[in-house]
Amino acid sequence: MYAAIRKFIKSLLYPLYEWRLVRSLDFSKTPHHVGVILDGNRRWAKANPNQGDPNGHKAGASKIIEFLGWCDEADVRVVTLWLLSTDNFKRSAAEIEELLQIIGDTVDELAATGRWNIKAVGALDLLPQWLGEKLSNLKPIRKDGVEVNVAISYGGRREIVDAVKSYLSQEENSGHSLDQAKANLSVEDISKFLYTAGQPDPELLIRTSGEQRLSGFMLWQSASSEFYFCEAYWPDFRRVDFLRALRAYSMRQRRFGS
Repeated sequence: MYAAIRKFIKSLLYPLYEWRLVRSLDFSKTPHHVGVILDGNRRWAKANPNQGDPNGHKAGASKIIEFLGWCDEADVRVVTLWLLSTDNFKRSAAEIEELLQIIGDTVDELAATGRWNIKAVGALDLLPQWLGEKLSNLKPIRKDGVEVNVAISYGGRREIVDAVKSYLSQEENSGHSLDQAKANLSVEDISKFLYTAGQPDPELLIRTSGEQRLSGFMLWQSASSEFYFCEAYWPDFRRVDFLRALRAYSMRQRRFGS
């Protein structure tokens, strides 16, 4: 009975709390690019065995469109969602197969809305042919739409290695020797060949589930990012949690360099 009462009181208070958070935010300080590590799906499934859909990955996927709507409201222009890491391929074949199917369905759902420009970032050559082709065929559909990067088969170290390889290929095609390539190499050259080339680096990185590490997410791009770690598992991530992250970001004094 007391649990039901507490739940009822929360249902009354949270809308008011959200409203106060929105009123307190300075949207002129909204980050242009937000990266999110969608963590905690499997732990959510274990903690909620009686949910109608016990599959944590499906529950997490169903949260994405809602979250992107919040980003629209906050005028975030680029969102990077880490859906699958290269390390995830170490899981059982059955789980990977199911996860890849969920990701494919999610990408279809995002594209079908027509609300966002979807771009796949990652080592797509590691994916099954059907999914790799689906992701490679994604095209921008709006001139003014929010750019949504779906990071699939993504690893930060692999991204940097791929960028260096692409740079060296460019130098070779230009007829430059290895010594010339080394002499020409700059930070900007690496940035030009990252999966997110042409986009601003993320000002804010969010990780759900309480884990406080990046696990290789956007290693190069996050040099000056602000981090926000949320205790909620991704399927339980609420608009109020996102607003708290934006508030924390807006209150920080950003410092670049050491």
